[in-house]
Amino acid sequence: MFRNPRRAALLLAAGAAAAGAGGLLDCRDSATAVSVSVSTPLRHFLSAASTGLLSRNPLLAPWQEDLTLTVSKFVYAGGFPILNSFASASDAPINASNQGSGGISDDSRCGRGCLGRDSIANAAAAVGPAVVNISCMHEIHGWALEKSIGSGTIIDPDGTILTCAHVVADFQSTKAVLRGKVSVTLQDGREFEGHVINADRHSDIAVVKIKSKTPLPAARLGSSCNIRPGEHVVALGCPLSLQNTVTSGIVSCVDRKSSDLGLGGIRREYLQTDCAINRGNSGGPLVNLDGEIIGVNVMKVWDADGLSFAVPIDSIVKIVEHFKRNGRVVRPWLGLKMLDLNPMVIAQLKERSSSFPDVRKGVLVPMVTPGCPAERAGFAPGDVVVEFDGKPVESIKDIIDIMGDKVGVPIEVLVKRANNVSVILTVIPEEADASR
Repeated sequence: MFRNPRRAALLLAAGAAAAGAGGLLDCRDSATAVSVSVSTPLRHFLSAASTGLLSRNPLLAPWQEDLTLTVSKFVYAGGFPILNSFASASDAPINASNQGSGGISDDSRCGRGCLGRDSIANAAAAVGPAVVNISCMHEIHGWALEKSIGSGTIIDPDGTILTCAHVVADFQSTKAVLRGKVSVTLQDGREFEGHVINADRHSDIAVVKIKSKTPLPAARLGSSCNIRPGEHVVALGCPLSLQNTVTSGIVSCVDRKSSDLGLGGIRREYLQTDCAINRGNSGGPLVNLDGEIIGVNVMKVWDADGLSFAVPIDSIVKIVEHFKRNGRVVRPWLGLKMLDLNPMVIAQLKERSSSFPDVRKGVLVPMVTPGCPAERAGFAPGDVVVEFDGKPVESIKDIIDIMGDKVGVPIEVLVKRANNVSVILTVIPEEADASR
């Protein structure tokens, strides 16, 4: 088998290179390089086998002098020099004693957002103590009619809790009606009576407050604006009242529209994930790998697996600010049907009509509601909004963010029309009818 020492040595070196999933350099000809890749179990087997054969075979002894075999950041004496294509040139080899159980490295070298062996466990541990079980017993004349269960997250040591509105309140017309006594149970077993501070029907977000003589564990709020599809996330909560339940998955979509889900009323956007969500998870946190809340889980599609939805934390922060400032969420209403434009859509529209305005970005108005503030301002189907309140816009979200809670305040809007006609319109938003 080893009649040709050089061939045998090269075969063993290739096995060692495969074990390291890296590149192999021939010691006599540095210009020769081979790149190979194998599975982790086979990698460990080949590396051990090649090391053992090299140490026992006298024909290969001349090749072993002053050489080091580095495989997947393990260091073996008496082998071939392997260049790990996945390691930075500045990374020094790490001794095998630094590896965790099972040969998997620890997370000490794992940067922000990196998925390591303990990433999900660490994220869950960071938020877990602040996740609570919420239950409400709806009573009439002393008779218990139904029990509502859900989850929540303490976001302030003073006892402020984020949860879902449907967990703690019913909505008759536009007014929130409390379901009944709110019971809050912490992960450590402590129980408190909660008081609903505010609830918003359309976003399905509510704020509950509990009082404690000692500071309470609180979770950190992150940001949802830079989340990308495919990022790993963790969902925590109390499905079916089973406390301390953790599931994980990925972000499937970062801007799932309420209209995509067949939900009418005011336009909303959700984070779509494939985390396992069940009855009782409502109001629980959606967390990134840094242990920060990026959303609140609100619903799932019952007749499908892997379709769960959360309200983005950036939207929730604005809702809470509305609660503090106005006692409710104030939503301006223009009465426009709008569509985001991108270069591909613009090119298609220009193919259909040569009179379509020359714009690179903006928001198209395909429909104007009769009698709405926008119609009174002079908006017409086919208008392209390019500036709103003096600021350039690229999406509907830009318009919503610029409006904020400006109701009854005149706003100047620059629109482009057919044949590049520019018009400045002044619109006065009205507060949205909650029944719409």
